[in-house]
Parts: sequence; C-alpha cells; structure tokens
Amino acid sequence: MAEWDIRKLQILRTLREQGTVTATAEALRMTPSAVSQQMTNLAKQLGVPLLEAQGRRVRLTDAARLVLRHAEVVFEQLERADAELAAYAHGEVGEVRVGAFSTAVPALVVPAVKALRATHPGVGVRVREAEAEQAYELLAAGDVDLALSLAAQAPSEVDPRFTRVPLLADPLDLALPHDHPLASAEGLRLAELAAEPWIFGGSGPWSDITRGACEAAGFSPYQGHSAAGWTAILAMVEAGMGVALVPRMVGARREGVVMRELAGDRPVRHVVAAVRKGAEDAPAVGRVLDALRSAAAG
Repeated sequence: MAEWDIRKLQILRTLREQGTVTATAEALRMTPSAVSQQMTNLAKQLGVPLLEAQGRRVRLTDAARLVLRHAEVVFEQLERADAELAAYAHGEVGEVRVGAFSTAVPALVVPAVKALRATHPGVGVRVREAEAEQAYELLAAGDVDLALSLAAQAPSEVDPRFTRVPLLADPLDLALPHDHPLASAEGLRLAELAAEPWIFGGSGPWSDITRGACEAAGFSPYQGHSAAGWTAILAMVEAGMGVALVPRMVGARREGVVMRELAGDRPVRHVVAAVRKGAEDAPAVGRVLDALRSAAAG
C-alpha cells in the first residue's frame, strides 16, 4: 500500500490551484525549494510521477489528478472530523451514560433529556436504571459517566475518586391507611408514629434514610415489613400492615392510602449526582449536569 501524507497532499492540491511552485510557496508560506522537495518525496512515496514541466509552470500528471480525486474525499472527511471535534469540545455533541435509581428516571433524567433535545440535540444520553447503592460501583467501573444516588444526610464527605453535586432535597411524606386514626390529624409529627410498624427496605440508602429520619424524631422504627418497591410498600400500607415514608418525587398514589406532609421535622432525602474526579470538566457531561440541575430546580 502506498504511503499517504496529508500535508504533502495538501501542497499538491494547492499547486494544482496556483499553477506554479513559486505561487504555491507564497500561499503556504514555504520556500519554493521546500515545495519542490515535498513533491519529489510524495512522488517517491506513491511510486508515480506527479508533475511535468510546462514552460514556467508545472502541470499535474494524470496520476496526480487521480491521487487528488481520492484525496478530496479524505479532505472532506477530515473537515467533518474537525467540525465534530470542535462541537464536542464545546459540549455540542457526545454521549453521556447516566445511571439512575428508579424514581430519579421519570422525575429528573427524563425532563433533562427532553430539555437537552431542544437546546443541545447533539448530546445523547444513555440511561441505565440501577439501585442507588450501585451508583458508585458503576461509576468506579467506568460503566456510567454520571450517576444519581441518595445521601442520608446532606453530602459532606467526598470520596477522592468522585465529585458529588447536590441536586435536590426531596421531602418525605408519611403514607397512612385511609382509616388510620391520624390520617386527618392536624400538625402531624413523625414522633406520633413511634409505636407503628414501619415498612422500608432491609438495607441500603433507603433503609438508612428511614431509620435516620425516625431517629432524628426521637425513636428507632420497628420494621414490621421489608420491601423496596413502592407498589409493594403502598399496597401493604393500604392493607393496614404499617406506615411508611415516601419521597415526594416518587409521585406514588393509591386510593386507600393517605399521603400526609409532616410538620416540624419534615424529613428529606438528598439526591446527588456523581462523576469521576475531573470528568465534570468534560463539556457533554457538564451539559447533562446543567440539565439535571434545571430539572431539580423545576
């Protein structure tokens, strides 16, 4: 296979346009001898004559025109590559893989994707639903570029591998059976449910969040049942099997369940975005983070 040199091909193309070695040298800010030497080297590399003398001018051989016909395709593709790289550098194109827990997908990720389609259609988002506790594992393994997770408290400690960006404090509402004695009580506080059986997951951030909220209210919750899915949790609440804290972002509703906003303590769960250290400077990742912030603010 012949050895192709983009710089020499560009000189050959300019020589075709200018017609003389001197004019080509001026256009490219080279010396005439340098232009001649480059053309001689290119002819040797390709194994065909490229120039013929024609008075004070030079004429491209048929072989040179054949070479340029193919080179033009290469030049065009390189121009496209330059344009795409410039767009990538400015965050106009690129794909960002996002790992997010189930309730964050419809509440934050989907609105962010919709907004990006309108403002930066070249930025693609590939979503992977994952449990909140898996977020940092996926991020560390390089399986996602940005992860949404939960923090039982406002984020303060930072893993040196990651940059965490707080997105929102999601209020936790109390789910009660519709016939519960406190279902319509005024100024309901979490401590009034200290004797109730509670329904929450056995481990992970949601267990920590529920236990932390109850302990902040002065009691340790008795876990009557363990469940992770909101459909299962609300079904058990409706059946009078216990009570539960439900994030407002979930938007879950069930006919036989009363959702009450708590007074006083008003527990929240903190939703954070995380990226690998330094990746926040990647333009496409920055675009997605901005869109997530806007979705959280909305």
